[in-house]
Amino acid sequence: MPTHLARTSAFAPRKKDLITDSNFVRIYEVPGYSVVEVKGRELGSQHRDAIYALFRLPREKVKVDNPAYRPGTFIAPVLWYYQTRTTWRTLIRAMGRTEHVNNLLSLVHVFQEIQQVSVLIHEGRSLKELEAIKSKRTRNMLPDGAGSASSLITDLSWEGAQLDSPVTVTYGARVLEMIEKAHLVSINADVQFRLKSDHAKVFWPFIDSQPDHTFIEEERLAQLSGRELWAPEATSATRAQFRKECREAFKDMVSAGGLSKFDEEITGSGRAKSRRYTYAHAALRQCELDLPMVDAIT
Repeated sequence: MPTHLARTSAFAPRKKDLITDSNFVRIYEVPGYSVVEVKGRELGSQHRDAIYALFRLPREKVKVDNPAYRPGTFIAPVLWYYQTRTTWRTLIRAMGRTEHVNNLLSLVHVFQEIQQVSVLIHEGRSLKELEAIKSKRTRNMLPDGAGSASSLITDLSWEGAQLDSPVTVTYGARVLEMIEKAHLVSINADVQFRLKSDHAKVFWPFIDSQPDHTFIEEERLAQLSGRELWAPEATSATRAQFRKECREAFKDMVSAGGLSKFDEEITGSGRAKSRRYTYAHAALRQCELDLPMVDAIT
């Protein structure tokens, strides 16, 4: 799984009441880890699960002639990309679900919604770093935005709504670059698909992709959830509700076999009082991969 995608807040911790306006645009930042831009509609837990299932399957590298190529120019004569060819049955199985027509129809609907969305994975790991990249390009008179982002999925097609109907997914150039440069992490997807809490589905990829970490601050959990804990519009009631959801999420990660235990610790004092969650992994996980791997999710 590309690190930027595992450690992002681009998927809302809910399945319902998502913003479906086609004019929807939002940049999600997890400072120090990822900047992801979503256009077309809001994405939720069900979209994350579908995309994670795709990355769980084998991919092949494909070369095609570049239709824009002209001799004597700097345009590359060929294009490279990664592609997954699978079936609905295989995808449903990868998600740990029953191979039933109801799950098939639900997954088709989810992919139809994903088709409406452009997910851009930016180079920078924070908005500040992204601005520095853009500023450097401007000083060097490079085209605006050149190489700064590309879509997560460039093409998604299927040939029917039967369990064994073919499904073809083509990944964007940014994903190809991360795979080639081994900007990947190992995530226990079996745990991911056993989780019931939408917040747990948001927290688990970040936690499991960093096996040497033993605690996480609630401010980071808020960032992963796409919210500001101390925003002007936030209240003590909304913070209390969020903390309740965090506790439920950690209990879910324990029940799903991802964590063996967790503790909630109060830090700070007064209005600045916060929470820290310490935890222990139920099983040892791989660190970031040193070599390119096709199957990044185990």
